[in-house]
Amino acid sequence: MTPELTALALAGLLQTVQFLLFAIPANLELGTGYTSGPRDTPPPRPLSTLTGRLQRAMMNHFEGLILFTLAVVVVTLGNQSTPVTQYAAWTYLAARVLYIPAYAGGLRPWRSVIWAIGFLATLTMIAAALI
Repeated sequence: MTPELTALALAGLLQTVQFLLFAIPANLELGTGYTSGPRDTPPPRPLSTLTGRLQRAMMNHFEGLILFTLAVVVVTLGNQSTPVTQYAAWTYLAARVLYIPAYAGGLRPWRSVIWAIGFLATLTMIAAALI
């Protein structure tokens, strides 16, 4: 398995961890009666600040994971794995790990800086595969 595919697999596991970090407190706060239902109505009360942040961090990773997956597929299927793409893949993963506590802690502007590092790492992989 290429280093990029390993980073992608770990990013998938990270997404699972993020889901649990959000889902457990959300179920405790809203009750399983609401969270296991169809959610046709707004929740009975808003999520706490921390749980809301964990939800937004999780959703942001879902969005970023789409582009990162595309980058890994292009690099892998194009047989374009290089030290640059490998470093970029690990940079993306590290940025996503750091993004969780930065978002949960409301760290400005660091949350955005960390996000940008991960995004640029993904773009670097795509660009490197095209060169």
